[in-house]
Amino acid sequence: MVKIAIDAMGGDHAPQAIIEGVEQARDLFEDTIFLLYGKRDVINQYLKKCDRIQVINADEVITMEDEPVRAVRRKKNSSIVMAAQAVKDGQADAFFSAGNSGAVLAAGLFIVGRIKGIDRPGLVTALPVVRNAKQSNFVMMDIGANADSKPTNLQQYAILGTYYAERMMYAKHPRVALLNNGTEDDKGNKVHKAAFDLLQQTADINFVGNVESRDLLNGVADVVVTDGFTGNAVLKSIEGTARSMLGLVKDAVYNTGIGGKLGGLLLKNGFNQIRSQMDYSQYGGAVLLGLKAPVVKAHGSSKAPTIVNTIRQIRQMVSTDIVPGVADYYANQQANQAAGVDKPAEND
Repeated sequence: MVKIAIDAMGGDHAPQAIIEGVEQARDLFEDTIFLLYGKRDVINQYLKKCDRIQVINADEVITMEDEPVRAVRRKKNSSIVMAAQAVKDGQADAFFSAGNSGAVLAAGLFIVGRIKGIDRPGLVTALPVVRNAKQSNFVMMDIGANADSKPTNLQQYAILGTYYAERMMYAKHPRVALLNNGTEDDKGNKVHKAAFDLLQQTADINFVGNVESRDLLNGVADVVVTDGFTGNAVLKSIEGTARSMLGLVKDAVYNTGIGGKLGGLLLKNGFNQIRSQMDYSQYGGAVLLGLKAPVVKAHGSSKAPTIVNTIRQIRQMVSTDIVPGVADYYANQQANQAAGVDKPAEND
């Protein structure tokens, strides 16, 4: 049985949307047990059936306004902290929240803990590929866990992203690219140039060079590596542009008279297909890779369908042993280093 510790109080529509998604997932996945952490009286108002759902009372809630690190340290009885602690104690296989992003990251780092050999865990998410019949999505890392990154961090993201793409997206020999301001080998600042050289020397990845943000949705790579500041900005830019373009099309349809409205009705299915294709929540939440167990953060506005997709994602991560695979890789790397096996030089 897979056990998932869930922050029932996190998110704009919590706890109702969280509970609805959990109950739908419970009916889909018979091998999964759900540990819901939050205010028991509030949760029980929405919970219809307790089969394979355990409610653990958490008196405190970390809100979106709380300072993340301080809240994790002080609110020991909060739903986020208690759910993360359940993973650390071996009571659950994974931790999931749609709440305060910084608090989820802090709980993952301070409570669940890093895999030995990983300097800075990073957030990875899947994004859609459009107009490419051979590829439906790609993964990007880091999308916000670390604003600043060293070349060695980007190298680790490439390895972590490769593991994720292979096991979650079933990509064979995933193409890894470095997000940059040009495709030439010598583009970028000192960090990007050093990272480029380091990635070229990394034998365990299929590095294909630099890529520009304008080409991401065309399927130029399976894994895109970047620092958290840039990755988060690109992610929000893609999301905002998609929303704005759909809004412009909708306005154009409804502001061109009866002919435009009739045309819009004929194209309604096509518009819905575009909206669905651009909705990256279908792939689940953002995963903080590099920790000792899966820690997944969903968007704060997530509703029941996204909760179900995220639970499906977590089950797949647990069943495919992504975390043990990464841990074994770095354990072997450190053993080789201790034995005197040469490895590529690292650049700061």
